[in-house]
This record gives sequence, structure tokens and C-alpha cells, in this order.
Amino acid sequence: MNLTRPCPCGSGAAYDACCGPLHRGTALASTPEQLMRSRYSAYALGELDHVFRTWHPRTRPDDVTPAPGLTWTRLEVLDATGDEVEFRAHHLTPDGPGVLHERSVFELRGGRWVYVAAVG
Repeated sequence: MNLTRPCPCGSGAAYDACCGPLHRGTALASTPEQLMRSRYSAYALGELDHVFRTWHPRTRPDDVTPAPGLTWTRLEVLDATGDEVEFRAHHLTPDGPGVLHERSVFELRGGRWVYVAAVG
């Protein structure tokens, strides 16, 4: 990816100044929202190691590979309060467009934010 292009997470910042350092492991997310945005970008760019590393080991599946033909197109953060983030992640599949609407809960574990699960 061109590191100066806008980050897929929708922050408006360049990828290299936004989610890139988190994907490369040279920085840690300082908030649940920052981690959620980096996870969305990781899915959008195929950086699945980042998705796996940032998922709580208690709730993480063995395989984080997305469905074939799934393309993430846009992220909307609706609310970020405490350890929860509500968002809409827009995507395209071979069957057409779709939206994942989720409220995610995160946990600070060993000084690092990790994704735990969707709630509600």
C-alpha cells in the first residue's frame, strides 16, 4: 500500500501516520477506538496478523480469515465510550453490499488494548 494514501479507517490521516505503525508493531493503540480502527484497516488491507495479535486469547478464533470475496469499503464510528466502540463497517460481497453494525468491547491487558467480543 502507498503509505501516504489516506488510511482505510477513515481518520483522514495518511496510513503511515495512522494505522500503519500499529500494523507493523512499532506502536500500540492508546484507546479502544484507535485499536478498533486499526483492526478495521487490517481487515481492509489483509493484515490479518494484526487482527490475530489484537484479539483477546480467551475469545479469539483459530482462524481470522474473512469470507472469500469480502471487501471492506468504509468505516463509521458511531460511539466510543470507555472500553466500548460502536461502529458500522460497510462491505461488498459477491451477493452485494452489506453493513456490519457492532458494539465491541475491549480490555486493557498487560498494558495493551485487545478486542474481546461484540456485545448487545
